[in-house]
Amino acid sequence: MSDAVNRGQVNTDQINQNRRSFMRNAAMTIAAAELVMISSAVAQPGKTSAKDMAAAKPGTNASSGATFGSLKQINAGLLNVGYAEAGPADGPAVILLHGWPYDIYSFVDVTPLLASAGYRVIVPYLRGYGTTRFLSSETMRNAQQSAVGLDIIALMDALKIQTATVAGFDWGARTADVMATLWPERCKAIVSVSGYLISSPAGNQVPWPPEPAFLFWYQYYFATPVGKAGYAKYLDQFNKFIWHQASPKWNFDDATYDRTAASFNNPDHVDIVIHDYRWRLGMADGERKYDDMEKRLAALPPITVPTITMEGDANGAIHAPSEAYRSRFSGKYEYRLITGGIGHNLPQEAPQAFAKAVIDVAAL
Repeated sequence: MSDAVNRGQVNTDQINQNRRSFMRNAAMTIAAAELVMISSAVAQPGKTSAKDMAAAKPGTNASSGATFGSLKQINAGLLNVGYAEAGPADGPAVILLHGWPYDIYSFVDVTPLLASAGYRVIVPYLRGYGTTRFLSSETMRNAQQSAVGLDIIALMDALKIQTATVAGFDWGARTADVMATLWPERCKAIVSVSGYLISSPAGNQVPWPPEPAFLFWYQYYFATPVGKAGYAKYLDQFNKFIWHQASPKWNFDDATYDRTAASFNNPDHVDIVIHDYRWRLGMADGERKYDDMEKRLAALPPITVPTITMEGDANGAIHAPSEAYRSRFSGKYEYRLITGGIGHNLPQEAPQAFAKAVIDVAAL
């Protein structure tokens, strides 16, 4: 999950809500209790309720059974990137970016909606996931925010995509924010679930009060040797638990989780995940070649490209209220709250709402 929340942005009500959600969900997970079936939403500006909309197409149920079919591979920068592609080759480009612990299947029902609307849709596995591999065994298994952002720029170059709408959640939303900040000329627009997620190790040194610190249990666990060993040993159980914590009302089934869990078998997955969270806390070093970019990001500059930020009303991951980051977006902007029990994995839980935001952001 993304934890790039600036200290001071999360209010007491949000902390209490997330604490109650976590405790409730932990009990549900341990007891293997039934979760509530939800519907997807078709997003409209402002607050949108899934129950007020027509039945969603793919993605309404826990598992739509959709597939990407054959994936593609391409050398791009430091990586050989695995990715799905759909839609006309000459259509406006859209790049969809997943987070942790998720993969490209978060967008399996978003992709055909955008492809049918005429977009060229690219859905890559991030470094450490799926079929994406490092080209050299000597390359540091680094998950700095700037490094991941540069991966996507390199992918665009390899695919000869000059500009694209970039949309994502969790690590993917952070990467969209990073790209819009460092390379705004490459971003036609962005859709960022949970808003402005750029942070810095220095900024993350401000202590949290006990309750929000409790919600970040996994990053403190990852900071220890036993945490890394535990994540590797209990990978499947760990990530499924995070799914329940982050989306307490999403009734996903085993087939849905297992389809994504296969991407965690990447040989670099554990190293990438652990480095990401240790680096954020200043407990792992980055690479000097990214220092200038990280210095720019640490200033938390405003994002100037057209942006739609989104939130699900049942997001169990700690997140800032939209008012807290509004000033970080200086260009055309809109915020959408998707109600009806939508959690952290918003594209998979509400694919129509997410696809509509991607289409609408270009017209802001």
